[in-house]
Order: sequence, then C-alpha cells, then structure tokens
Amino acid sequence: MATQRKTQLSPVKRAWWKEASVYQIYPASFKDSNGDGIGDIPGIISELDYLKALGVDLVWLSPILQSPQVDMGYDVSDYYQIHAPYGTVKDVDALIQGLNQRGMRYVMDLVVNHTSDQHEWFKRSRSSRDNEYRDWYIWKKPKYGVDGVRQPPNNWKAYFGGSAWQYDETTDEYYLHLFAPEQPDLNWENPKVRSAVHQIMRYWLDKGVSGFRMDVINMVSKDQGFPDAPITDANSQWQHGAMYYCCGPRLHEYLQELGRILKDYDAFSVGEMPNVYDPAEIGKAVGFDRGELAMAFQFEIMDIDHGPGGKFSPHQYRMSDLKHIVSKWQDFMYQNAGWNALYLENHDQGRTISRFTSAGPEYRATAGKMLATFLGLQGGTPFVYQGQELGLINVPATWGIEKFRDIETLNHWDEMMAAYPHDTELHQVTLQQFRVKSRDNGRTPMQWTSGKFAGFTTAPNGPWIDVHDDYEDWNAAAQLGKPNSVFQHWAKVLSLRKTHKDLFVYGSYKLVDEANDDLFAYLRMYGGQSALVLANFTDKEVKWVVPAETTSILEHGVVLLGNYQRHHPVLPDGTIAVEPFESFVILLDSSNARIGLGGGSSESV
Repeated sequence: MATQRKTQLSPVKRAWWKEASVYQIYPASFKDSNGDGIGDIPGIISELDYLKALGVDLVWLSPILQSPQVDMGYDVSDYYQIHAPYGTVKDVDALIQGLNQRGMRYVMDLVVNHTSDQHEWFKRSRSSRDNEYRDWYIWKKPKYGVDGVRQPPNNWKAYFGGSAWQYDETTDEYYLHLFAPEQPDLNWENPKVRSAVHQIMRYWLDKGVSGFRMDVINMVSKDQGFPDAPITDANSQWQHGAMYYCCGPRLHEYLQELGRILKDYDAFSVGEMPNVYDPAEIGKAVGFDRGELAMAFQFEIMDIDHGPGGKFSPHQYRMSDLKHIVSKWQDFMYQNAGWNALYLENHDQGRTISRFTSAGPEYRATAGKMLATFLGLQGGTPFVYQGQELGLINVPATWGIEKFRDIETLNHWDEMMAAYPHDTELHQVTLQQFRVKSRDNGRTPMQWTSGKFAGFTTAPNGPWIDVHDDYEDWNAAAQLGKPNSVFQHWAKVLSLRKTHKDLFVYGSYKLVDEANDDLFAYLRMYGGQSALVLANFTDKEVKWVVPAETTSILEHGVVLLGNYQRHHPVLPDGTIAVEPFESFVILLDSSNARIGLGGGSSESV
C-alpha cells in the first residue's frame, strides 16, 4: 500500500523572488555578435525580446568576469573586469538597462570559493611565505612517509581528478584546490578575504545587478583540522573529503554576512550546495528568517543516475526514486519555511529529454512539454536553461572523445585510459555516459535558425564547440509564435505561475499515487482551489486507476494546460487513458471539493 503523505500548510511569507522564474545563459554558447565563434554580451542583448516572449523574470549568466577559461570562467582572474571575448563593463551596463526596460533583472554568477591562479591575489600569495597575501589562500606543509617521499597534507580528492593539493616549489608547500590546480581555494577564515568578497558584491549591486548565483558556496568553510577522509568507497566524493569542506563550522556565519548585504539591496540569491542531502542542513541556509540565502541548488535529482563507479558510470533509477526525492524537497519547503530552486538542466548537466526519458524523435516535443509541466508547477522558483525551452537534446551518438571540450570530461577520460588502457568495454561505456552526463551536453551552441551554424555565429570556421546536427529542424525560429511548440508550452507554464500565483507559487503540494511506476502526479492546493498535475514518463499509453482524491478534479475541473489538447473523462471502470509522455493540469475551484487520501495504480497498454 502506498505511503500516505500529510498535506502541509502553505508557507505564508511572500517575496518577489518566489514569484519569479529564472533563465540561465551560458555566455560562450548563447549568441555570437562579432563572428569570432564565441558567444558574447552584445549577442545576448540582441535576443532580449526572445527572453521577454518566454516570460522569464530573472536572467542569470554563467561567469563573464575576466578569466583564463581553464574551467570556462569559473576561474576568475579579476572580479572587476569582463572576459574580453564576452565584452566590456559598458556592455554589462547596457544588458542591465535592456533587461530592466523589459521588466527583467540580471543575476550575476559569483565565484568566490576559489579564484584563478592568475589572479593577482594568488600571484602574490605564492611568491613567498611572508607575503601579505599568503593567508588569502590555504597553504600547508607537506607530509613525508616512512620512505621519505613527499605527500600532500591529506587525502582529499579534487572534483576534476587527482589530489586536492598542488605542490608549489617556490615555498615548498601545498595549496588547496577542490577543482582544477588552476583554481586555488580562498581562505575564508581570513577576514580580509571576506571583506574583499563583500566589496565585490556591493560594486556589482551598485551597478544594477539584482542578485547572485553563488558557486559551490557551501564549500567556503572547511574543517580547520584538515583531517584525512575515511575512504570506504573510492568513487564517493563524500569519502574524498566533502564531509570536511561542505557545510563547515563557520558556513552560516559567512552566509549571514553575505545576507546582510543582500538585504540592503533586496537582492536575489541562490547558492549552489553540492553533497548536501539533508533538508535540515539546507534549511539553515535558506530558511526565510535566517538572513542567509533565498534558495539553494541541491543535487539529489542530478545524482539519481550516477552508478557505483561515480558520475560517468551507468545506473538505472526507478520512478519511486524520483518521487521520493521530489516529495522530500517539496515537503521541506513547508516544514522548514525554506524555498526550492527547481531545475533539471544547467551548464553542468545533460539535457532533460535525453537523460530522463526514452523519447524517440516522434515524441521529443511531447516529452519536452511534459517535463516543463512536471517541473514548472512544483513549489519553488523554476530555472530554465538555454535551449531547454526548445526541447534541445544531448550531443549526437556519433560524438567521439575528440569532440568534447569540458575539463571534467577530458580529465576523467585521461585518468581512465591511464588506469585501464586495454579495457575497451569500459572505454565504450564511459563514452556513452559522456553523451548522457558530460557538461558539454548543455554547452553546445544555442540553435537560433536553420541557417549555417544554427544562426549562432558567422565565424568561417564555426563555433568553439560543435553545433548539434539537428539544428535545421530544432531551432528558435521554427518555434516562436507556434501555439503547439515546446517554447510556447514553456511560456504557458510560466504564465500559469503568474495567473494562478496563490495556487502554483504559494499553494501546498501532495504526491498522488505514490506506488505508480509510470506516472508522476501531484496536487497543488490553496484555499478552495486544487489542481492536479500529471505526467506520463513513459512512451506507452497508461491506463490509470483514478485515486479517490483526484476524481472530483477530473470530473468537474477545467483543463488549464495539456500537451495532447483533449479532455480526460473518467471511464465507468474508474480509469482514464494517459497517452505516451502526456501531461496535463486540471483546476478545480470549489471550497466544497473533497480532497482526501487514496491509492491508485496503473498498467501499461
């Protein structure tokens, strides 16, 4: 029998950012205005009306600050200058003005757990042990084994492979880098570092930035004992030291310092918080009265298909796993007075249609609309990643390793080839997983038209990374203004959140038919209104035995949105037929509606 979930009361505290939706842009891949093959800020400005037509409120750009681009801008060398291929500070001013004129706001990506090793702070820090910037970063003396061999200070591993410590001959010490060696971690224990971060924030807020997405912000506080991690699973990042550098002892002190600045400007904030699966821990950072962050990106859904060998090993998850995760974080909102950042795609993830459905070409658009409905009407603030609104998919199955550009992907490949040079089966499985989960899946150029290079660039040699080969059929020009397009469906979902704000923004959530292996159904409720959101994640028609709690909605409700454009009568046997990848939203506006508890089941036809 399905577990019965208690319906939670709706949170009563309102905020402008709870009612907003966010569009994420990957600058290098959005629109190239000058023909150098790299997207830029003027290119973004040229498509602001496109964003307005979608109906988003906030526009978040992945890092645009000066950078050597070892990790595509997540290695900042100057926090006050723009990466030259992207444009200038004046271009940012024009972007903010253009967004504001259209009723939208700009969100900056703030990367302050680490800098580039080319930042002036680090150049000074590594110059000598007594330099005034030495303790702006985390330096430790080597360890030596019984054999006299030099070793890193501890056994922590970096996210992009290898040790998290880099030896520097100049001063005979190691510095910490949780990502690439070119991304040394800042020492937030030093108040001068925090003061510098605060100054950076105020500078950009004063220029009209409306808030920040904060990169790996839960890593800024580390256990100052820097102990070895207890390695029990060689593939678990948690066992690689995350227990000591995620949500460290002073994290909330630091976040409250940032929160006071954000409050001064009534600014938006979302913190990226990897390796955190406890809602209570996230709640400390995003609780409405905590004075820290507005919301956080947690990774539980993103990790759902990671296998025993880590991210790039396969794992077949079950619908029950997805339901558990979604409902866990929906319940969290009401129990902790927190808020969810709703996302399935971003610059670090594969495309949703390819990753979470088995949709072939005939159902691609249908599946894209289904996922929009499923995600966008949950409780929280939805994030749409560029191209998601067009139903873009992962890189072609023909891509070999030579096509990929991402440092995480390439480092993983090199380590695997060094360790298992003759395991051709592993090589093929890994390459297939790259085509599902590599960060490059979301970084191929935006597909604007059916013209050369998808209208992204006029560069003779094309863009910095290959355009997907399906661009002639899947592009923005083919979908804008088309009532049944994926783009227009996303626009309708975002519009529903505004026209039925009480229900879809502030209403409560309850999972329906928890045991069903094919359908994901949930209720949103507020006052006398209730809405059923249903999504078929399979490519089969499903005969759904209607649970008692949804019968009234199905029989008397009004269809607000559907990707099959039809009504759903309950048959005499108490079932409805749900088409492949079908989704719909049905509203019942009646204070007398009986919303009880019930079971349900389905069978595939």
